Amino acid sequence: MSLAESWRKAVRRELEVAVALRHGLHQEPRLAGDESDTAERVTAAIGAGPGRVVAGTGRLVQLTGEGLPGAVVLRTELDGLPVTERTTVAWASRNGAMHACGHDVHIAALVAVCRAAAHVSLPMPLAALLQPREEGADSGALDVVESGALDGVSAVVAAHVQPQLPPGTIAATPGPVNAAIDEFTVTVRGRGGHSGYPHTVTDSVLAMSSVIVALQQLGARRVDPTVGIACMVNQVRAGSANNVVPDHAVASGTVRTMRETDRQQARDALRDIASAVAAAHGCTAEVRIARGEPPLVNDEHLATRTHLLLEEMGHGVTADFRSFGSDDFAHYCGHTRGLMLFVGTGDARGGLHDATFLPDDSYIAIVADALVAGYCAAADSPN
Repeated sequence: MSLAESWRKAVRRELEVAVALRHGLHQEPRLAGDESDTAERVTAAIGAGPGRVVAGTGRLVQLTGEGLPGAVVLRTELDGLPVTERTTVAWASRNGAMHACGHDVHIAALVAVCRAAAHVSLPMPLAALLQPREEGADSGALDVVESGALDGVSAVVAAHVQPQLPPGTIAATPGPVNAAIDEFTVTVRGRGGHSGYPHTVTDSVLAMSSVIVALQQLGARRVDPTVGIACMVNQVRAGSANNVVPDHAVASGTVRTMRETDRQQARDALRDIASAVAAAHGCTAEVRIARGEPPLVNDEHLATRTHLLLEEMGHGVTADFRSFGSDDFAHYCGHTRGLMLFVGTGDARGGLHDATFLPDDSYIAIVADALVAGYCAAADSPN
């Protein structure tokens, strides 16, 4: 029997514990930066000691081997979201936060894999990374990388539930799979006044409206369409009265790109478009851009080998799925070999970050299979 099959068999014996843990964590989620007690519950469930504190409220737990150099690290996220749950399960959240992104499923799967690891012989060291602050702007992954905690590791592997994929389908896609994200704020300034005398004002709202429409050029004309870009203005704020033209308007949103070269080009174009369009209306535009996560680029060999292993397990697998969502797992991919797998749940029960999103407990086993396959792929070609 192969390592993947024997480990997978051992995982099945741990699913009852994993499901119970998932329900408990789902009922009492913690927001980014407040995950210490979640980390304690998870390390206790793994049963390999408290591990090393990382990124303030996270943990790095060594399961096998005598040191992290050369280890394969399996990562899960600890935090929930500030979402009030709207499900009817008995174990629904009771504190106004929610695991609306599937992190409770990922945690449970990782715990099952780690517990089962005690019953198989692994060729490379194994560690579990319980990462905080995946959902926050203050990236837990970046802190882990910058701390040096993962220096010398062979690979980092994770799996994420994904309602955009058919139920049970696993995506093992080589190359870029998630986008870089930058948040931007555009402030257009003009000259306010009475709305009954439009010839006496320089209308910041009209100028901002044109800026918002013109920003669609970022996707239509500024980046190779075979790669793509997503620029979305999601907030617009202006004025305080119906008969007063405000002297300024503010819009904010995100721009997402799959390549670093496109990322810089998009930033430059955003500033150029906003300034030029505002100027055409007699206004000025100030653009502020906050750099977020980089593109998430999967190691090509890990993705290809994992694909084959998952097929051998009997899973439906695709190598084509990509998303303009972002994930701070990208920071690991820039530090060592990284592999992010996606496990399809379908969209019948809401999408990611939705108050009704609740993958079935059966997905714990599928996510666990993905993690096992990712480790085995890394062990097949240690770097």
